[in-house]
Amino acid sequence: MIAIRWDVPDAPSLAELADAPLPLGLRAGPIRLTFHRDLYFDTPAGDLRRRGVRCRVRFDVEDRRTLTLDVPGMPRSESRVTELEPNHMFSGDAEPARRLRALVDAARLSLDTALEVERRVRDALLPLLPVPQFVLAYDTVTPIGASQASPPPPLFHELVMWRRPWGVISQARFARAVERRYALSRVSTDRVTRAAPLSGTDLVEGDAAPSARHVAVLAVAHGRLALCRSGATLRLSFEEGGGEDACRRAMRRMLGNVEGEVRLLGVVPAAGRRPAIEVWLVRRLRRDLTAVPPAGLQWFAPQDIIARVGSPVLRDPATLAALAVAARSELVPEWSAAPLEAADQVSLGTGGRGGTTDETSRLTLSELRAPALPAKALDAARPAADQFINALLSSLEFNARVLALAEDERTPLAARLRFLAIVSTNLDQFFMVQVGALKHQVASGGGADTERSPDGLTPAEQLDAIAIRVHPLVARHDRSFQAVARAAATAGLPIRTWSDLAAGEREALDRLFKNELAPLLTPKALTRAPGHPFPHLADRRLSLAVVLRDKPEGPVHYACVELPASLPRFAALERGVIPLEAVVLAHLPILFPGREVLDAYTFRVTRSGDIQLDELGAASFAQAVAEEVRRRPWGPVVRIEVDRAMPPALRELLQRELRFEESDLQSALGPSDVYEAQELVDLGALGQLAARVRPDLDYPPFVAEDPFAGCRSVVERLDRCEVLVHHPYDAFTATFERFITEAADDPDVLA
Repeated sequence: MIAIRWDVPDAPSLAELADAPLPLGLRAGPIRLTFHRDLYFDTPAGDLRRRGVRCRVRFDVEDRRTLTLDVPGMPRSESRVTELEPNHMFSGDAEPARRLRALVDAARLSLDTALEVERRVRDALLPLLPVPQFVLAYDTVTPIGASQASPPPPLFHELVMWRRPWGVISQARFARAVERRYALSRVSTDRVTRAAPLSGTDLVEGDAAPSARHVAVLAVAHGRLALCRSGATLRLSFEEGGGEDACRRAMRRMLGNVEGEVRLLGVVPAAGRRPAIEVWLVRRLRRDLTAVPPAGLQWFAPQDIIARVGSPVLRDPATLAALAVAARSELVPEWSAAPLEAADQVSLGTGGRGGTTDETSRLTLSELRAPALPAKALDAARPAADQFINALLSSLEFNARVLALAEDERTPLAARLRFLAIVSTNLDQFFMVQVGALKHQVASGGGADTERSPDGLTPAEQLDAIAIRVHPLVARHDRSFQAVARAAATAGLPIRTWSDLAAGEREALDRLFKNELAPLLTPKALTRAPGHPFPHLADRRLSLAVVLRDKPEGPVHYACVELPASLPRFAALERGVIPLEAVVLAHLPILFPGREVLDAYTFRVTRSGDIQLDELGAASFAQAVAEEVRRRPWGPVVRIEVDRAMPPALRELLQRELRFEESDLQSALGPSDVYEAQELVDLGALGQLAARVRPDLDYPPFVAEDPFAGCRSVVERLDRCEVLVHHPYDAFTATFERFITEAADDPDVLA
């Protein structure tokens, strides 16, 4: 009997599969519930495991005991036994016991792994004749004795299928139908190997390891992304293995065929029990997407997915990690809500045939409704993760609402500039404190279940969810700035560039650079060599990465120039302003005499400002706080903002050196922490421009009400009736301050 197993993400998905109709028109028999325990034995040195041999003893709820021996290259040996204890079974006369004793000394065997299985079984019957063709088992596998304080959590869920001896339908055909109908991925490793990293079992040297790589498929059609609905959750389609072949297998299971244009977006490194994940983008799908898609496959707008990242609907760890790769990729412009070409204007070389590519097809889209949550998640007396909203993602949503005020053309220009600056400074604080704390937990080996947020996300999962949401938020922030900059130019406050300045304006800026800027600038080499360590880059200090060459045919060198924080970000001109970095950029040859300046790009780093205090272990709390504050400027880098034009080689240099710079704290800096700026890097200084806008382009001054106007005293009015005071709409000076002043002047007031 050869069984095929598929991974099921969670318990609701397993319950949904158990009630779902069967593929190929087969009729489902009644569901039978059973329980059994599987005990796997090996020597302390792992002799059986090194040979790929599995020795299992099964105890079921009907008091039947089965001894099974699996040896690579040989048929499975399985037999019912009457002995009560495993050591007596190994020394008995059953065939598996005799074969086992030929491999190892049975007296040396001890319990290696123990699994408890809750199994729901139903038969797949022919539609007309009630002849069973296949057996489907819906298993929940749980460790035994993992915790005495509380029941151990389920390790994993699986759908297991095997064919009846008299079945007339091939097992391979039925398996393909199951994968297409339910969008499931096969499991190629046995349960012991799969349970080892989850239950904390240590694998000895030479053990079989889980699959080293998976692929995640991100299918895009007509500006929509495909997700697989599995029970109460949404997730990407995954497949074991790596490379384009594994991607095509996932496409066949998810979309029904393997035709389409595929590109590798990136690779998520392995972390803990999660293997490395290749993230593949699929476009130009060669199928009629107007037809009903395979069961469980649905198409969503990117903004709908972004809004639900981290919620109970979309929090699968592998899916979050893969979507974080897509969020930062230029190959997925839909993620940042970039303008898309209309579908009726796209032919993509089809010669006007139409209906052959996803871009020319009319899609049947599903609404993104939140699936029904389990009853325990709705019971307020039993706290559950589904009852909570993630505080960090909620903070990002607040900044999105502030950004919406800047995008609103009805908002006065000065206020729009201030709102853009508020979003920028809020994100600075968010990365310094919240993201810094999460990265500290990840870098220090945290991320266990005990460190989950109230809504059930680990630190690594929260970082992925944050990256997925922040990247489109930053792109939206840049687009809003471009619109506001155009409005400012129309209002007489353009942000100028060096190339469009007149000769007189350049002379004035030359004097500014010579007298005020040059004395504060110190070029630093961006290199790591003996005697030349990589320079320390100040927290949130705008810098220029300069590309140099000593002679025309010489090698390229990199240097950086940090702009002074003591000077205003924008220099005033007769008409408009110019960014300070543009002035420095125009005078770089003065800072690097004798060298050829090839190019320069603005960038900025944000360092962790999270303070890690051991309040109980510190001898002096005040001294501990002072020490943490002193170390703050040297915290690990948690974000790099770069000019969009910065070449990949320079980005990789910054990321590599900043990740491994000499610091007291470990760094978890990764590709998702690099953010591109379309125009200016660091928009927090836009508040300086708001002060230069004409008064008629701002909100009119607010005049608070005086609820006690015309009264001789506050107490006299309060004797007649109660007065509700609401600040700031009611003037503080005319209400509370007046009340205190009158009481202080009244000789009858005692206290």
